[in-house]
Amino acid sequence: MDRASILRDLGINDSNSGVYAGGWRDAGGDVIASENPTTTETIASVTMANMDDYEATVRAAEETFTQWRMVPAPQRGDYVRQITLALRDYKAPLGALVAMEMGKILPEGEGEVQEMIDVGDFAVGLSRQLYGLTMPSERPRHRMYEQWHPLGPVGIITAFNFPVAVWAWNALLAAVCGDTMIWKPSPAVPLTSIAVTNIVHEVMSGTGFEGVFNLAVGDVDPVGNAMINDRRIPLISATGSTRMGVVVGTAVAQRLGRSLLELGGNNAIVALDDADPELLLRGALFSAAGTAGQRCTSLRRLIVQRDAAAKLVDRLVEAYGNIPVGDPLAEGTLMGPLINQAAVDTTSAAVAIALEQGGELLFGGKPLDLEGYFFEPTLIRIPSDAAIIQEETFGPIMWLIEVDDLDEALAVQNGVRQGLSSAIFTDSIRSAERFLSAEGSDCGIANVNIGTSGAEIGGAFGGEKETGGGRESGSDAWKAYMRRQTVTINWSADLPLAQGIEFG
Repeated sequence: MDRASILRDLGINDSNSGVYAGGWRDAGGDVIASENPTTTETIASVTMANMDDYEATVRAAEETFTQWRMVPAPQRGDYVRQITLALRDYKAPLGALVAMEMGKILPEGEGEVQEMIDVGDFAVGLSRQLYGLTMPSERPRHRMYEQWHPLGPVGIITAFNFPVAVWAWNALLAAVCGDTMIWKPSPAVPLTSIAVTNIVHEVMSGTGFEGVFNLAVGDVDPVGNAMINDRRIPLISATGSTRMGVVVGTAVAQRLGRSLLELGGNNAIVALDDADPELLLRGALFSAAGTAGQRCTSLRRLIVQRDAAAKLVDRLVEAYGNIPVGDPLAEGTLMGPLINQAAVDTTSAAVAIALEQGGELLFGGKPLDLEGYFFEPTLIRIPSDAAIIQEETFGPIMWLIEVDDLDEALAVQNGVRQGLSSAIFTDSIRSAERFLSAEGSDCGIANVNIGTSGAEIGGAFGGEKETGGGRESGSDAWKAYMRRQTVTINWSADLPLAQGIEFG
């Protein structure tokens, strides 16, 4: 599939509006270029939202919410079902656009679209399962139960590295819950958001509910700041760096709104002496090098018992030397580019700092002499007390840290400020169960004999500490998008008070 046909199939032109407010609107903000990180060429231009455009998206979301909230949840689920079917039809071109604009390899791009489809299927089933509990009342002839109502317009802020899947995690669940929404994608990947909105528009056009899914491509100023401070938006779901999360969380808390934060990950694999070497090698390799290390769940720290480290290092160096790096749309490529030059510079700086802090370069360590923003997959042996490993380096660097035993491994793993994803490789059930216990991993995700990345949509996704504490996608994550109401019905002729209080 060539570049022109990908864009044509998805309704992308040379110049595009980044504003959908119940319908496409001529945007009035700055014009930005979407850049292909593989070639540094401009794919297309996008006009971003200004404040008038942002206000239009909020008005569309507010007005539509008054009607959408009263549509029965299974009917809302049917709209999501139709969107999911449309995503299936557009899986190939949309996956290719993700690869072209973001830089992840084509199988990962198509996998991201499949994740949207899977979330859609999950949301459709969920539309018939928005359960509340019934509780026994202490008062005779009283019934007490809880029910869940739609929350309102939701603000969705997504990052460049998963330009479409994270929107689906939030938007498709929020839609079946009865919410409307405004999507602010990363300006680094605006075309994917426009393509998704085009697909959704095909489904929702003519239904009267075109204002459920709105779009405002924009920068922090004015769109981002307006959104997080807007009292009309009761929930902000934001994915990005911890630094961004502090700003978002503080602003939303000051207006007593809700925030759902998916922030930095500094993920670790603990590899014990009894680990299966083949499983460990494959799990570590994909987790570290997949998406060029630009996943929030990418492996940053490989914590290995010393006896196993020597053999593992040799195999890792050999494997790193055989990773095909290049055009993510080309067959056989396993690692594409970083998102931009700033990411290359940040990764280079992290390597230099690591070497200053006692690191030993085992493989890679420098930008590749290619046209785009490519960096070598990099492996560095480093002391466990090096300051650099406290930071999330968003690039293809893996720190190799040697430890004596599981006690030390857990101390190293948990000794960072982030707490998203973790894994242990071992054949010992005792070690595995300890890793999963309250004294084990302190992360929101804990795996045994699989890597840190590649989460399934059925489990709620999110982390602890500076990762933000939010949960998206599976399990009971739908509750974040609704408000709980406790109901008590008195069907007696008396008026007894709780706690046996007598009054009057």
